Amino acid sequence: MKQRSVAAMIALSAVVVLLLVAWLAPLPYSVYRPGVTLNVLGDESPDGKPIIQVSGHPAYRDGGQLRMTTVSVTRRETRLGLWDLLGAWFDRDAAVYPRSAVYPDTSGTEQEDTNEGAVEMASSQDTATAVALKELGISVPQMLEIVAVVPKSPADGHLQAHDLLEQVNGTDVTSPDAAVKAIQAAPAGKPVELTVLRDGKQTTVSFTPGEKNGKPYLGVSLGMGYKFPFQVSVDIDPAIGGPSAGLMFSLGIYDTLTPGSLTDGKPIAGTGEIETDGSVGPIGGIQQKIPAARDAGAKLFLVPADNCNDAEGANNGSMRLVKVTTMDSAVKAIQTWVKNPNATLPTCGSAS
Repeated sequence: MKQRSVAAMIALSAVVVLLLVAWLAPLPYSVYRPGVTLNVLGDESPDGKPIIQVSGHPAYRDGGQLRMTTVSVTRRETRLGLWDLLGAWFDRDAAVYPRSAVYPDTSGTEQEDTNEGAVEMASSQDTATAVALKELGISVPQMLEIVAVVPKSPADGHLQAHDLLEQVNGTDVTSPDAAVKAIQAAPAGKPVELTVLRDGKQTTVSFTPGEKNGKPYLGVSLGMGYKFPFQVSVDIDPAIGGPSAGLMFSLGIYDTLTPGSLTDGKPIAGTGEIETDGSVGPIGGIQQKIPAARDAGAKLFLVPADNCNDAEGANNGSMRLVKVTTMDSAVKAIQTWVKNPNATLPTCGSAS
């Protein structure tokens, strides 16, 4: 065989190897795809009961649909190759992002991501309940809340998510900082006594904190919660985390607590983080949530005002996109649309 032929074969083999490496090697990117949608007015809780449960106040069930939307995101520890990314690149409903933009904390773990999402979800549910009650003219005072309890931590089995913390060793606490100071002031190795409100009843729990980085460790996440006049709970798959369903939770609770159907039985979807003052904040993955709602049969989609630019590029089909700024504006938009599906409504673009 001639020397030139041998060289050509070696070069070709090297090119093939390089192509295979490039094709199979993991690349630093993540993919967003449309996720599941859940009708918060339905019976899609993990135990088959209504997602929204009410105790101490009449609940009005109807056949409407208020669908929260989610995004399927590449998990932190999953590595994608060129083939995976090309498939997502040519999928109109998917999006490819640098992995560093999706997971800026490179030292984090999937369990930490799950815990953070669970805390955000619990907080958003409480805020959604408070906003819905305020929309109905019901006063809701704020209190310090146990947002989440770390499994197998010192607090596990003693405290529960949604407990409202009143005192630490007899000292009133009204903020996370005050609670931390009171716990750190407790004698080392001695039980700490916490007074909490649980399901509207005051109870006292006592247990010995652990130690982490030389400081007392309970294993809880604290935040500002609310003292509700009656019990409202939102039960969805714990694998779904984050705060972006806040608006839809709030609308679902509002509808459940009022006679008649807010949606008039029609399928409506949306997204948006709900704030204490009732304003609707932006979320991630709007271009994937819109097609998820479209495929679920929704006819109207509620878009946070600050997501308008991205929403205009989403594949919504014939589903109407309506811009919302507050819980109240969302309620009014739905009521207007229910009466007349062709009514002029606030939108992200020039169309109405």
